[in-house]
Amino acid sequence: MQEVWINGVKSDQIGVADRGVCYGDGLFETIAIINGQPQLLAQHLHRLSMGFSQLGFPEALIDQVASKIKDLTLDGNQVLKVTVTRGEGARGYAPPEHVSATIILSLSRSTSKTENALQGVSLTQCRHQLPINPALAKIKHLNRLDQVLARSEWTSPDIVEGVVTDTEGFVVEGTMSNIFWVGSKGVVTPLIDRCGVQGVMRDHLIKLLSKDSVDFKEGRYKSCDLLAASEVFICNSLIGIWPVVSIGNQHYDIGPLTRKLQTLLAQELK
Repeated sequence: MQEVWINGVKSDQIGVADRGVCYGDGLFETIAIINGQPQLLAQHLHRLSMGFSQLGFPEALIDQVASKIKDLTLDGNQVLKVTVTRGEGARGYAPPEHVSATIILSLSRSTSKTENALQGVSLTQCRHQLPINPALAKIKHLNRLDQVLARSEWTSPDIVEGVVTDTEGFVVEGTMSNIFWVGSKGVVTPLIDRCGVQGVMRDHLIKLLSKDSVDFKEGRYKSCDLLAASEVFICNSLIGIWPVVSIGNQHYDIGPLTRKLQTLLAQELK
């Protein structure tokens, strides 16, 4: 069950002319609520603001979103999804001269799987590749068909995520997560500058690594680099950190760095 507010009014209906429905013209953020507190809220709002800038939405819109989140009554452990579209417009791709945005807030029960964080998860390598498009890189825009196609490649409940590369064969991310691994050059994660989502949790973990003086690098890596890793983990704002125990036929131990980061993160998000 979920509760939904559209522009501050409790409702579950949106106009068929809304550009989010027609063209995917909008953005979203998914925020973990722990003990009634939105986690990493400032970072989520920062990425949303970055998305507004990239898509040409009014900059002042971020204050409206923050205000509507503040008005919510939050308790326990929940998931808050924030969706912002360019609002309704005339037929055709041209954006309206004056934007009257649609702000959708939805609250649902948290379904976090603690066993995955403890026991680790299995991944597959996806055939579908992400197109290189820097104009839409980093942000969580509403056009998620690449992720839908990649996620449709497996049905086994034993596989929880798929590794996605770009059209040049460089590892980018998971279908719903960012990925880190420990290799011969220390801890690495793919650059998110040409495609993919620059996850809030990803950036937060990079800060934790820096604070702990861990040798770390962002770069472009092929699947062979990932498969040669000594430990691998995936992350996002809802799952936190999940160790990876296999990708296809390649198996990994749950390493000390993964456990250390899980501990540091748990201490922060109490």
